[in-house]
Amino acid sequence: MTTSYKGHKPPRRGDGQLPSRRAVLGGALGLAGGAAASTVARAAPEPAITDIPPWMRYLGDPVDAAPYGMPSEHEAHVVRRTVSWLTADNVSSINFTPLHDLDGIITPNGVCFERHHSGAAHVDPAQHRLMINGLVDTPLVFTMEDILRFPRENHVYFLECAANTGMEWRGAQLNGCQYTHGMIHNVMYTGVPLRLILEQAGVKTNGKWIMPEGADAAAMTRSIPIEKALDDCLVAFKMNGEALRVEQGYPLRLVVPGWEGNMWVKWLRRIEVGDEPWHHREETSKYTDLLENGKARRFTWEMDAKSVITNPSPQAPITHGPGHTVITGVAWSGRGTVPRVDVTIDGGKNWQEARMSGPSMDKSMHRFYFEFEWDGAPLLLQSRAHDSTGYVQPTKQQLRDWRGVNSIYHNNGIQTWYVDEDGVAENVEIS
Repeated sequence: MTTSYKGHKPPRRGDGQLPSRRAVLGGALGLAGGAAASTVARAAPEPAITDIPPWMRYLGDPVDAAPYGMPSEHEAHVVRRTVSWLTADNVSSINFTPLHDLDGIITPNGVCFERHHSGAAHVDPAQHRLMINGLVDTPLVFTMEDILRFPRENHVYFLECAANTGMEWRGAQLNGCQYTHGMIHNVMYTGVPLRLILEQAGVKTNGKWIMPEGADAAAMTRSIPIEKALDDCLVAFKMNGEALRVEQGYPLRLVVPGWEGNMWVKWLRRIEVGDEPWHHREETSKYTDLLENGKARRFTWEMDAKSVITNPSPQAPITHGPGHTVITGVAWSGRGTVPRVDVTIDGGKNWQEARMSGPSMDKSMHRFYFEFEWDGAPLLLQSRAHDSTGYVQPTKQQLRDWRGVNSIYHNNGIQTWYVDEDGVAENVEIS
């Protein structure tokens, strides 16, 4: 396999420099368990533990100092970020989830990816209504209080924009998994199955599609087949146990599990039932996959199996010396679960099965880990997801062979990070 590197230098922090590589920890580093190895620790005594720090000498903050809990000031860097040339203004905007700073599978509400077409609407829940109209027996209008009287369910789902990783179709562009893969989040939604609300109105026999509409100034609309609407869609009002955030559609949004995020209409105010799709802007000029021959794939709703190594990565370099090293990342599929992820440290010459950890839920993120002994030589890191249908995540070149490079949607190709001998990572492609 010929290796060629195409990419840009890693993004820098603050003053334009990555954090300097830490000195090697005292004592040799190695595996804990398995093959015999030395300990990953400092030799005692160590002033940082023997000296009494200020926070042990004085009382802490009173319990009423922060009525709504916030992260530690030492985690102030864990925030959503934008890419200037992708965001024309702060109204039609994209903010990326800091995947490299997270672990487990649940995305904290405050850093969930967000995409706006007309800014984040501030909706008064007391004045908000949801209307069901069109091909129904009885057009109905529900208040928020009415919605809360329906039976509710809790489900953990990922929401991924169809344009996630879209800038990488033509080559390595963005340096950091927050920017390449951060148009995604994974939370527990609480809501009412959409089928229960539609049943109240009574869908006519010729009702084959629904068109949800948002209450923001863009009045976002998408056509959704009635089969999906009656299957697993939710009308959600909470995420991770608390009310939806304003930027996530407060007080009501649609959840369309496993399908592209543009369909998850926020600030949901109306659902029209019809006998054919509406062919609106978001499913004609946008969110179609332009092929090499000039034709476009339409209604490509499902998000294919995908994965990315979040650490090490360009925003999370290796900061220790050679020795025991942990690789971790996330994988997901819009068609089911991800029972297996493979990892390679040599650009695909040799693959090894990663360790899956945490719950495995339908159409949800899955966390994987791979521990190995790093000898200090450069690495080419990749991950490859296998979903419960038997689908295997393809390479970028396989996708290009199938669809060309004209699209910006549905790129689920394997991502490569090059890690140099200093532990600094960069977005590259190999061929």
